[in-house]
Amino acid sequence: MNTVVCPECEAQITLEAGTEVGEIIVCPDCGVDLEVTALNPAAVELAPMEQEDWGE
Repeated sequence: MNTVVCPECEAQITLEAGTEVGEIIVCPDCGVDLEVTALNPAAVELAPMEQEDWGE
């Protein structure tokens, strides 16, 4: 099992089996979206924010 540290709140997060690079996970402590950037060793970074189109 791979564990990573949330870059936002420093919580320990266990990656589930089958997690893939590029997958978006949610920190169970602070709720921020994280992108899995590597698996060996496991690493995550803040997911890029989606640009919302508010009908402009």
